[in-house]
Amino acid sequence: MRNSPIGVFDSGVGGLSVLNALRARLPKEDVIYVADQAFAPYGKRTKSEIQIRSAAISAWLIAQGCKLIIVACNTATTNAISHLRSTFSVPFVGIEPAIKPAALGSKTGVVGVLATEVTLSSELFQTTAQDHAENIEVISQVGYGLVELVENGKATSLEAENQLRHDLAPMLQKPIDHLVLGCTHYTFLRETLQRILPKEVTIVDCGNAVAKQTERLLEKHEITSTFGSGTTYFSTALPKKKLWELFGVDSVSNIEI
Repeated sequence: MRNSPIGVFDSGVGGLSVLNALRARLPKEDVIYVADQAFAPYGKRTKSEIQIRSAAISAWLIAQGCKLIIVACNTATTNAISHLRSTFSVPFVGIEPAIKPAALGSKTGVVGVLATEVTLSSELFQTTAQDHAENIEVISQVGYGLVELVENGKATSLEAENQLRHDLAPMLQKPIDHLVLGCTHYTFLRETLQRILPKEVTIVDCGNAVAKQTERLLEKHEITSTFGSGTTYFSTALPKKKLWELFGVDSVSNIEI
């Protein structure tokens, strides 16, 4: 098990933002990455559909010998992580919007959260906000069409900027000093966000926290790898080569799950 790969999955390329943090912290780990692009975006799926897809992909990763699985998708985590942990015996690392560090660092007492509708309406998100944002005003906003823009290679486009200006308008009327990105796809909108947000607003995502938690679990279960060389990429749709090349990925194989 020690030198078995780590499995990472997302609805698309968004989880690559988590993968980048993971590779920086754990360079000796082999990784299998699955983009469920045939069923993206998850934010438009029902809870049942998300659980079925998450379980199917997890089963496939386990069949490839994965020792731990990272659910590199906020929507899949909030809707399926409990189901996955009760179904499979391998450790799972999920993703939650980083409300806690934003709340702790806030000086204005107001933080914004940008996420998919399914994430914001989930019980896990509501619990996280209540547990970590006492005495903090949390302004939540659905990011309309943002996942699709990233999946189409338009993260820095004028279209993305206009959509973000529309989505962020309610937050910018308040003195937010932290913006929590509640979807791994949104990390790739950072450049565009920085053109819109006041300089005093800190953008918070969860990539480094996930990498740290993964490291802790590997050590706890004594399955930290002693060697490893890279990542193998798969997509459930026919890969768009130009899109993946934007993220530095040269080779992606198609799989049916």
